[in-house]
Amino acid sequence: MLATLQKVTCFIFDVDGVLTNGEVIVMPNGVLTRKMNIKDGYALQLAVKKGYKVWVISGGNSDEVQERLHHLGITEVHMKVKDKRALVHELSVLHEVPLGEMLFMGDDMPDYEAMSIVGVAACPKDAAVDIKSISTYIAVANGGAGCAREIIEKVLKLNDHWDVEDHIQAR
Repeated sequence: MLATLQKVTCFIFDVDGVLTNGEVIVMPNGVLTRKMNIKDGYALQLAVKKGYKVWVISGGNSDEVQERLHHLGITEVHMKVKDKRALVHELSVLHEVPLGEMLFMGDDMPDYEAMSIVGVAACPKDAAVDIKSISTYIAVANGGAGCAREIIEKVLKLNDHWDVEDHIQAR
């Protein structure tokens, strides 16, 4: 598995259940609020700075989530996606990234088909059973609790891109 992780040049993440814990709070104005993990955010922006492609593909929709991800340097944020597999193929061609170099972290059935075509299928510890069954990597952390940080850190360390000096300078 380590050799497969070392080949990753592109991370793809679902939002609800991966970058969040999958819970939403419905506000009086109808806006759905989500909680995101700051350690995931740190790892996401570091992966971008280190030259990895980081894409987010979600069936949900949130201007606030999109704004947060753009602030982290992620330019490929796709919301309200009905066919994640088709979009992964499209982005693969558009950005000339082989499917075998992609890691897709998802947590539930809408992610299944997209996860089945990439080099590394990954999921949080609390993912659906069917998603766990196709995952090469099952995180120790739950969705929204650092699972994205966990897999990014592992890949960056395998490729000597997780440097203590970078973290000191980031302060």
